[in-house]
Amino acid sequence: MEAIQKLAPHQQQAFMKEMEAMQTKDSLNMYNKLVMRCFDGCVTSFRSKSLDKSESSCVEHCASRYVKMTQRVGLRFAEHQAMQAAGQQ
Repeated sequence: MEAIQKLAPHQQQAFMKEMEAMQTKDSLNMYNKLVMRCFDGCVTSFRSKSLDKSESSCVEHCASRYVKMTQRVGLRFAEHQAMQAAGQQ
């Protein structure tokens, strides 16, 4: 982050816009993966326009597990980064 402070203000703004675009793309990718994984795993028939009770419950549990897993991986990654930063100092 210190390197960012050394950039000119217009370069800092461009960098921040690029970071926001990357975060948006990552969020959309995560959402799309979640939808595909849960839909493929839970929806087994197309008899009606809406999900039946078991499919709906499956999708809710699948999404919950996926979000919890993603949060846990993010937390572990942050811990790993902090340990590496501490080791470099």
